[in-house]
Amino acid sequence: MVLAVTPLTPTLGAEIAGADLTDLDDRQFAEIFEAFTEHAVVFFRDQPELTAEQHFAFAERFGQIHVHPFERLSDRNGGGRPGMLGIHTTADSTVAAGNRWHSDVSCDSEPPHASILQLHLIPPVGGDTLFASMYAAYDALSDRMKRMLDGLTARHSGEESYRRLFKVAITEAGAAWPEADHPVVRRHVDSGRPALYVNREFTESINDLPKEEAKALLDFLFHHVERPDFQCRFRWSPNAIAVWDNRAVLHHAMWDYWPNQRKGRRITVKGERPVPWRLDEDRVPQGREGNTVRLTA
Repeated sequence: MVLAVTPLTPTLGAEIAGADLTDLDDRQFAEIFEAFTEHAVVFFRDQPELTAEQHFAFAERFGQIHVHPFERLSDRNGGGRPGMLGIHTTADSTVAAGNRWHSDVSCDSEPPHASILQLHLIPPVGGDTLFASMYAAYDALSDRMKRMLDGLTARHSGEESYRRLFKVAITEAGAAWPEADHPVVRRHVDSGRPALYVNREFTESINDLPKEEAKALLDFLFHHVERPDFQCRFRWSPNAIAVWDNRAVLHHAMWDYWPNQRKGRRITVKGERPVPWRLDEDRVPQGREGNTVRLTA
């Protein structure tokens, strides 16, 4: 079976046709992974509704399954195999999952790599998901700002999101929602490219800066990474599947369809501890310059 990869924008995103995700051979998956690395988010339409086993089997081709803090620390585990997150927004929902720009669970010490979402029930209109390239966001910064960010780390915390927004209680005595320090600019271990790694949902502060300076810099970065020219937008169809790279994109699930419903399942794949991109040490790989200014020694 020949796969057809059609880019959605010059910046990121591609639709892949000709794949049955329940029956992939190694060559087909290698092509999918190459497109995933190249475009940072890929989409598949006209798929069957995956069983839980089929969903896990496809996700495991990307790596080890990541278990969400909701499952690790609360009673919101759904009673099934750990690692599958049900998504269901109704007319009675007070908060919608993903309705803010974020990278999935960036507060973990080893945040997710790939996220694989299939929606089984979609609203008649609305409910699109937006994605933003953190490669493009970094590339667009001035050389002086890149120097400013070089070597900085930021604190990512799940406290505000999980305890205050979603109002989920931790069931284990003495436990806390995850927090971790990550580089503000990370090196993507597969593409070798630099990507900004801050998001409005989980990044709460920048380390080693006074509070006022850290807030001003984060406010700028939050607005910068959400620029429309870094984005693509996916309009869902029944049983379509999106696979995105949390190391290279942010995403935002629009909640513009109330009182209609949106329902599906998501599995994430565990990633590595983020590696910093250092201007005096790293280089953009051959053939992957894009808009990045190549550095010289």
